[in-house]
Amino acid sequence: MTDPLSAVDDAIPSLELVLEHARRYLEDARGPVRRRDADEAARSFARALPDEGDGALSVIRGLLERGTRAHIRSGGPRFFHWVIGGSTPAALAADWFAVLIDQNAGGWDSSPIAAQLEDLSLRWLLDLFRLPAEWGGVLTTGATMANFSALAAARQWWGEQQGVDVAGEGLAGLPPVPVFTSGFVHVTALKALAMLGIGRSAVTYCCADETGRLDLGALERALASQGGRPAIVLASAGEVNAGQFDPISEMAALARDNNAWLHVDGAFGLFARASPRTEALAEGVDQADSVISDGHKWLNVPHDCGFAFVRDPSLLTKVFSVSASYLTEEEDGYGFRGPELSRRARSLAVWATLAAYGRTGYRALVERCLDNAAHVTRVVDSADDFELLAPAPLNVVCFRYRPAGLGEADLDELNARIGQAILRDGRVYVGTTRWGGRVAFRPAFVNWQTTTADADLMLEAVRELGQALG
Repeated sequence: MTDPLSAVDDAIPSLELVLEHARRYLEDARGPVRRRDADEAARSFARALPDEGDGALSVIRGLLERGTRAHIRSGGPRFFHWVIGGSTPAALAADWFAVLIDQNAGGWDSSPIAAQLEDLSLRWLLDLFRLPAEWGGVLTTGATMANFSALAAARQWWGEQQGVDVAGEGLAGLPPVPVFTSGFVHVTALKALAMLGIGRSAVTYCCADETGRLDLGALERALASQGGRPAIVLASAGEVNAGQFDPISEMAALARDNNAWLHVDGAFGLFARASPRTEALAEGVDQADSVISDGHKWLNVPHDCGFAFVRDPSLLTKVFSVSASYLTEEEDGYGFRGPELSRRARSLAVWATLAAYGRTGYRALVERCLDNAAHVTRVVDSADDFELLAPAPLNVVCFRYRPAGLGEADLDELNARIGQAILRDGRVYVGTTRWGGRVAFRPAFVNWQTTTADADLMLEAVRELGQALG
């Protein structure tokens, strides 16, 4: 079969195969996160490009069967390894529709529905997080490109403070861009700085201890040393290893007094604003100049999705607008406010999940995750063979397995081996990190389906494997 036009009628039967598989897959939501034969199943796809294709139905059957064995159930309720949510029913269905109609969400002319729903989704998200309604933003592929977009606006502002249009003239002839942050900064923000030509080495870390906690006095002195010259300050709302927060309000005041742009990375921590139980953690975020978050984390929409908000949205247009003879001069779509001109219609899933569950539903989702984290914290704190390594203010619990009689080096080695064994075991997924120099687990609760029973299974797996390997 060499021409898809000759098999156009295969589309509906192929989709029916997927739908039938979806029924079984969703009924088994608490199946293994990783199958023991996952690597073998993935490698079974390897072969040379066929001269004659196998046909849609044959290929899709094989993809569903072997692909399910080869995948990681990262959208399921027992995945705690990285901060990854699942897909709410509304988001999943809307994303299927987005693939069906296959829109280019660059602007109104290319997709009125995608443009309208992106505009509405961004306004609803500003409302959910209680950010100023006059801010503007853009949907992106995730936190990396959201950080990139927001920091591109910060770079443009920094240049204009010195009379230079960086988007037009570049950085040549300008001094290095000074960037100040704590040790909580996420690697995606540093990656964005590298892509923007600012550079990772431009960052000055103002840390109070080995965990990376901000030394506010050091930040104040560093900004004062600039003598009023423009600078960029990075704050973290939800540090990735223990869920800690920088003091955003205090950082905002220092930035305001010292001609600095404050950018807040709230990839998952911005959702603290959705519950009165945790809103104080992100106090002051509305005083920032830019804020980002991730959709495929706590919003629970499919990959890939993120969003960037900027106090002065005209800066996004200055950086990302383009001009071509085939584009209308009045074009001001979202493809002109972010890195990609051609963009998938991720707004459909964002709008659908917000419309389906609303403010109250997202508060319930967030607070269930908070309850899961609090439950794990209590269990760990009361156990003889677990040790809580940091407070858990939000949804990440940083702990380690600690049987009696082992020194620090042996504890690090044992916990690292448990972490590797858990990923091979596959019942749950929870990886290791380092906090304060010690190897630790850091389960993150963001999935809409996760219950305390799933959290208990995670602890049981850590203990069981720890006892076997100890």
